[in-house]
Amino acid sequence: MIAIQNLSHQFQIGRKGNERTVPVLSNVHLEVAKGEIVSVLGRSGSGKSTLLNLAAGYMKPASGSITINGTNVTEYNETQWSKFRLDHMGFIFQSFQLMPSMTAFQNIELPLTLKGLDKKARDQRVMETLELVGMSDYGSFYPSELSGGQQQRVGIARAMVLRPSIILADEPTGSLDSETEQTVLEFIRHLNQQRGTTFLMITHDAEVASIAHRSVTIHNGELVS
Repeated sequence: MIAIQNLSHQFQIGRKGNERTVPVLSNVHLEVAKGEIVSVLGRSGSGKSTLLNLAAGYMKPASGSITINGTNVTEYNETQWSKFRLDHMGFIFQSFQLMPSMTAFQNIELPLTLKGLDKKARDQRVMETLELVGMSDYGSFYPSELSGGQQQRVGIARAMVLRPSIILADEPTGSLDSETEQTVLEFIRHLNQQRGTTFLMITHDAEVASIAHRSVTIHNGELVS
């Protein structure tokens, strides 16, 4: 489902004329099978967030290749990536990334609108998804009216509403208390088991990683386990 080969990346820092190159990832190899949950563990600054951003097409790697669903997406431009993400991928963010001026219903509906579904199909899909994450009674609520756990449920609903084959999760429970964390992790596990959704999830928390079928560790930009 995801094949990352010889992936390297670096950033340029410093003022113009006095720049230096800082390596972030070095020759990373990672394969994620269909229906698998893979967690990427690592400390802050280890390169795990960069890996996820490269896999999502938000950055272009310095070298190496990324193949997703059998398609080599390494050289895609932003227009190609935007369409590919809409067709194949969902995203769960640590900070929820909900639109504050939109209700929970509207936040979940947004990907369906971008996809071009008609209003009747959108309404049905959103209601089904709200029910699945236990938020049927909160569709008219704005993010500011929801708890952190409820906002993350809406974030998960938005990630899954287009029924993507892959969901990328960036510290999906990092902003939650331990009890709410367990609820969110159960949703992820349920989605994987019921729909066969593939997850690539980054975290610094071994307990969060424990729901994965397999965990790998990044240290100083290298995959060490």
